[in-house]
Amino acid sequence: MTEQALRLGTRGSKLAVAQSGLVADAVSQVTGRPVELVKITTYGDTSREQLSQIGGTGVFVTALRDALLRGEVDFAVHSLKDLPTVQPEELALAAVPLREDPRDVLVARDGLKLTDLPSGARVGTGSARRMAQLNAYARNHGLDIETVPIRGNVDTRIGYVRSGELDAVILAAAGLNRVGRIGEATDFIPVDTILPAPGQGALAVECVAHDADLIASLAMLDDPLTRIAVTAERSLLNALEAGCTAPVGALADLPPVLDFARDGEGSQADGQIVKEMRLRGVVGTADGSTLVQLSTTGPVPETHDQAMALGRELAAEMLAKGAAGLMGERAH
Repeated sequence: MTEQALRLGTRGSKLAVAQSGLVADAVSQVTGRPVELVKITTYGDTSREQLSQIGGTGVFVTALRDALLRGEVDFAVHSLKDLPTVQPEELALAAVPLREDPRDVLVARDGLKLTDLPSGARVGTGSARRMAQLNAYARNHGLDIETVPIRGNVDTRIGYVRSGELDAVILAAAGLNRVGRIGEATDFIPVDTILPAPGQGALAVECVAHDADLIASLAMLDDPLTRIAVTAERSLLNALEAGCTAPVGALADLPPVLDFARDGEGSQADGQIVKEMRLRGVVGTADGSTLVQLSTTGPVPETHDQAMALGRELAAEMLAKGAAGLMGERAH
């Protein structure tokens, strides 16, 4: 007798279905049970307003969470960057799978790279974070570009370039990769130029908190380093009291560091690669005239609380440098 299928709640967009399908396959492998996708329309999918105008925090998440709490689906998959930073007690963040490429990419006409954009180029983005950092980069490098606010799915956004309405758009590398269109990117934007959104490139797998068996199964998909990194990033976002549409970028990564440790005799042992965590954060005005950008590096946090503390500490430094006055949206 075939076991009853697990129901996975997902947004209905091509990207959401693609990334939920990846999770569904992984869950089937670890549980031995079939998984069926249940498409759910969210307010963020139906509204055509800019996310900053509809209060971006949770607009892609609430309908999925409501379906979980009503028992209409067994678990749900979100883009982690869309999740509000405070986790509801009745829901468990059961897994944060291995993160995709967190960078942003440029999709431009004629194969142009960011530094090749001509004077007056129109660049579309739906993100205040990207707009702030792109405008700052343009100011610092003498680029004459115009940033244009846009909405829509991957097809719609790239369509603005193909039709000639825009010269380029900026998208997340992870999203393009998951829908098999990363080959259309004309430039990978370094994180030193545009820091990604907190949690960008990562997925969140959620279920009700009382389903211990399902939590245990989903936890097999969890990548501990990804979870620690995004916890630090989201802690920074939370401490800044910023919504997910505020112009905040954050990235925790693990750059290798050469450690010339000394052995017990006091002589230098062979250099070995050890891991530290670097957390970077940025807040800026939409026109790019002012940015507060700071970073900190230390041992990789071993616990959730340590990762949270790392984010709070960097946020405190950013607030002391004037970050609060640069954010267009404050959380409520």
